[in-house]
Amino acid sequence: MEKSLQITMKPHWDEADTVREKSHDFLITNGFSQDIAYALSMTTCELFENAIKYGDFRNNDTISVFVEVTKDEITVEVKNPIIEKSKHLLQLDNTIQWIRGYQNPFQAFVERLKEVSEKKLKEGESGLGLVRIAYEGQAILDFYIDEHNVLAVSAVYQKERIFEAS
Repeated sequence: MEKSLQITMKPHWDEADTVREKSHDFLITNGFSQDIAYALSMTTCELFENAIKYGDFRNNDTISVFVEVTKDEITVEVKNPIIEKSKHLLQLDNTIQWIRGYQNPFQAFVERLKEVSEKKLKEGESGLGLVRIAYEGQAILDFYIDEHNVLAVSAVYQKERIFEAS
């Protein structure tokens, strides 16, 4: 069993609801419970919003969203153009490496909550998005940049872990 959803959207904030709804409907259609579909569609939306915040959009650039369901995994991947040496790319790499440094993503989530509670937040930046994705679904986060400076950020969920958590 392998099924996938591909969505191409303009980098506009009002498109986030469409991304969430389409991914949710796709997951429900493929037999996932409301709770699991909700959690995974929130991941899709979070990665889409990060693409808007940190992407380098010119002319008619778009964001590509993929959700793939296989026998053992669900992969959410979002692609957007980026400036190769941007500070946001370094921050993404540091955050993913920081999360991987913990034995369990729950520990990273608790640490990030402590950090957030101790400092003033910049507008819309808590730093919880990626760590929440890793913790709530026990997702494996990764990214790469292709030869056209397109960033792909992915969250891979093992089905057995998702069903245990729900």
